[in-house]
Amino acid sequence: MSVCFYCEDGEKRESLMIEICRLSWAHIYLNRDQKHKGRIVVKFRDHKTEYFQLTKEENAGFFQELALAAQAVYNLYHPDKINYATFGDGVPHVHVHVVPKYKDGLNWGAPFDDTLPKKLLTEEEYGQMVKEIRGEIERLREMSR
Repeated sequence: MSVCFYCEDGEKRESLMIEICRLSWAHIYLNRDQKHKGRIVVKFRDHKTEYFQLTKEENAGFFQELALAAQAVYNLYHPDKINYATFGDGVPHVHVHVVPKYKDGLNWGAPFDDTLPKKLLTEEEYGQMVKEIRGEIERLREMSR
């Protein structure tokens, strides 16, 4: 069995995404490929490979935090639509790609495509996005209390 890079939380995960924050049920990451501005990944905190393996409490908590993270991206980057993608063949750990889509932008009206060239940012730009998204998540959490 191969090692889950989400659970390992090492170089492979860091080469693809940057941790934004850890919530009660979900860990939120900024995808390094920002051809869809604001793209994040929300993973379940524990190693589960299928949604049906989550208890009712885990499921409700995870999807509430997924919605919170997506709302933060929406508030900050104003996409016309957010796409949600769940895969797992290559990385069997419950996680969702949150992909902001913009009318007349890349892949509008079609699934997002990871085979296209990546749009990489500077470390300063990543740091600013992480700070913005983390701050907006915290703001939304405070408002909901």
